[in-house]
Amino acid sequence: MKRLLVIGAGGFIGGFIARQGLERGYDVTVAVRQSTSRRYLTDERLKFLVLDYGDAEAVAEAMNQALPNGERWDYVIHNLGATKCANFRDFDTINYRYLVNIVEALKNTGKIPECFLFMSSLSAMGPVDEKTYRPITNADVPHPNTRYGLSKMKAEEYLRYRSELPYIIFRATGVYGPREKDYLMMIKSIDGHIDVGMGYRKQLLTFIYVDDLVGAMFDALAAGVSNKTYIISEPRSYTQKQFRSMVADALGGRWVLPLKLPMWVVLAVSTLAEKFAAWRGKASTLNRDKYKIMKQRNWSCDVSEAQADFGFHADYPLERGVRATVDAYLEEKKKSKK
Repeated sequence: MKRLLVIGAGGFIGGFIARQGLERGYDVTVAVRQSTSRRYLTDERLKFLVLDYGDAEAVAEAMNQALPNGERWDYVIHNLGATKCANFRDFDTINYRYLVNIVEALKNTGKIPECFLFMSSLSAMGPVDEKTYRPITNADVPHPNTRYGLSKMKAEEYLRYRSELPYIIFRATGVYGPREKDYLMMIKSIDGHIDVGMGYRKQLLTFIYVDDLVGAMFDALAAGVSNKTYIISEPRSYTQKQFRSMVADALGGRWVLPLKLPMWVVLAVSTLAEKFAAWRGKASTLNRDKYKIMKQRNWSCDVSEAQADFGFHADYPLERGVRATVDAYLEEKKKSKK
C-alpha cells in the first residue's frame, strides 16, 4: 500500500484528495493545523499529522514522530495555499515560505518522496494573448500580475531550481464543485435572479471540476511523470452568458437579470472592499488582486501535455459539473431551512 501525505487537507480541495486517495487504495495521512476544521475528514482510515507550517523545525519533528527513521511517504501532494489575504504579504508567507518549510523538513528527515505534487495556479502565468485569445500554454513566458500569482510562481521556481525533489506542478484554472465558496457566491447571486458581469470586452473562462482535478493528480503520480509542469483545465472555454445559463437551468429555470459593470467600477468596489476588510482584520473576496484576475480576458488553456503524458480528461464538462454543484447547494439550502 503506497503512502500519501496531503499537505493542507482541511480546505475545499483537500477533502476530495483525501477521499479519492482512500478510494484508490492509498494509506493516507492528512496534514492540518491544530485549528483546522475536520468536517470533511471524518473517515476513520485517515491518519492525522498536525503541523505548525511556520516553524520548520517543528514540522520536521512532527514528521519524525509520524513515521520512524528510514520510512517515508511515497507521494506528497502540497495543496496548502491562500487565495485571499488580509495582508498581501501573507501570500508570500503561506504560498511560498510554508512550502519551503515542508520541503526542507522532508529533506532533513530523510523522507524525500518518489514525487512531490504542488498545486499552483494558472494565475502564475498572468495575462496571455488577450487579442487573438490563443489558448495559454506552458511555452508562454509567465508574467504574473497579482501578488497571489507572484507567490505561486516563486514557489514553482523554488521547486524547480532549489528543492532537489522530484516534482509535478499543476497550474489549475478555476476549480469549482460542492463546498467551494467563490463560485458559490455566483450561484447564490443567480439564484437571486441577478448575474453581475465584469467589463465589456470579450472574456473566455475556463473551469475544472474538483473531482477531475483530483483524479488528474493521482493519474499523474501513477504515470510516474516527474519534473514537469501541467496546465489543468477542462479543454474548452465558456462565456459568462453560458455559465449563467447553465446555473439558471440547474436551479430550475431561474429568470436572471444580467448586469455589466465597467472595470473602473469593479476596481473602485474592490479597493473599498479590501480596505474595509483590512480595517476589520479580515480577508475580502473582492480586492485589488482579485480585480486583476477578473480583468483578465483570456483564460483559454492548452492541456495537450497532460493529455499526452498521463491521459488527462475531464469527466465533468461544465454543464454536468454545474448541475452537481447546484444540487449540493440546494441540498444545503434545504437543510438550513429545517
